[in-house]
Amino acid sequence: MADLLTTDPTRWAWALALLLAYALLCLGLYRQQRRARLQARQQAAALANGDRPILIAYASQTGQAQTLARHCAEQLHAAGWAVTLQALNQTTPAQLQAATHALFIASTYGEGDAPDNAALFQRQCMARPLDLSALRYSLLALGDSHYAGFCGFGRALDAWLHAQQAQPLHERLEADQSGNAAAALAQWQSTLAAALNLDAGALADTPGGPAPTTWTLVQRQHLNPGSQGGAVYHLELAAQVPDTTWESGDLVDLVPPQAADAQEPPAPRSYSIASIPADGRLHLLVRQTWRDDGTPGRASHWLTADLDVGATLPLQLRAHPGFRLEDNARRPLILIGNGTGLAGLRAHLRTRAAQGQHANWLIAGERQAAHDRLYGAELQAWQASGHLQRLDWAFSRDGEPKIYVQDRLREHAALLRQWVETGGAALYVCGSLHGMAEGVDAALREILGSEAVDALTQQGRYRRDVY
Repeated sequence: MADLLTTDPTRWAWALALLLAYALLCLGLYRQQRRARLQARQQAAALANGDRPILIAYASQTGQAQTLARHCAEQLHAAGWAVTLQALNQTTPAQLQAATHALFIASTYGEGDAPDNAALFQRQCMARPLDLSALRYSLLALGDSHYAGFCGFGRALDAWLHAQQAQPLHERLEADQSGNAAAALAQWQSTLAAALNLDAGALADTPGGPAPTTWTLVQRQHLNPGSQGGAVYHLELAAQVPDTTWESGDLVDLVPPQAADAQEPPAPRSYSIASIPADGRLHLLVRQTWRDDGTPGRASHWLTADLDVGATLPLQLRAHPGFRLEDNARRPLILIGNGTGLAGLRAHLRTRAAQGQHANWLIAGERQAAHDRLYGAELQAWQASGHLQRLDWAFSRDGEPKIYVQDRLREHAALLRQWVETGGAALYVCGSLHGMAEGVDAALREILGSEAVDALTQQGRYRRDVY
């Protein structure tokens, strides 16, 4: 007690300085978010000015289709079109029936599924007939041919539009992330420009995201020795360019070196960022993976075993609007994930700590309590300090029956309803799509009701970064 009541002016000065720094950090984050919201409204209003109306609707899970749609919207606006830009979930039947021209940029998620910001449109709008005979449209489908359902949602959307008598401006074009993406995008741009009677160069360039920057691997730590699952490593990387920034929820893309016996160049890999810029380093949480034929995953083994500490590598930061905090920054958060999905949730928790937002509930799943409490000491410290109001682990290999995160949701159904319905909480899910994310979605619909979950999605209060 004597220490707490100290009259030492030096201690008081340090305490006041820390308090002031914390307040300035919170104020800076608040102003950054407010500026982003204002900028978004201003951009939407600017795009709406023009002589000819066109609707641009995107289906995007990790932000690539959204970025491409925004870039195209800016180009069409410059060419005189009045653009309405929005996610497919925000697109209504009345809008489609009133529109004369529409541009759809549709990614496919998982094995042929609609991205989260198009899933409601698929369930509600595509399940009913509409007279769209007055609509002329262009459709670009994005996908990855490594998956069986390559461009599955884009193809389903195109088939539905055809069935509603909508008239294509050109045949559907498909861009393969693992193959001809650049050539397909160039073909789509030139074809669309011709269909809209634009100059050949009007849509000739691709959106310029942040250029790759050079990073140094400064630390690597094995987090789960003795685990039944694949080895998980915490990586820390330092930027060679000062003031490199990102937001919690964002991703980083990298291309591993090509193997000597490989016939094709390796595809880019995306990882959720587990830290915030204030940490001074970019953190990744990477599990060593193995292919079905027993060979090691190229990117994961390069990062966790082959890349020397002290070596450099190029990384490309990528904004992930669908998993950022945005308008949920002041809401209570329920964070749900398994395995290395903890990475994106940890970044959100670090942002929340910086903002002084302590209404956080984490439900994390792994295999064994003895080996797989990833970031366990940090999470326990946050729980002890009150930053993490509730922490529930689900360990699936510690006995029968096996316990998963969706089981924890059902165990605490009443508390979940209280947080969401009374407290206005937002839900963030990060980790594996099959098994975890599907199970969580089913549990949420069982507990809250499907209509309520759809409403949370529409409001941006139910967000997922799953793979």
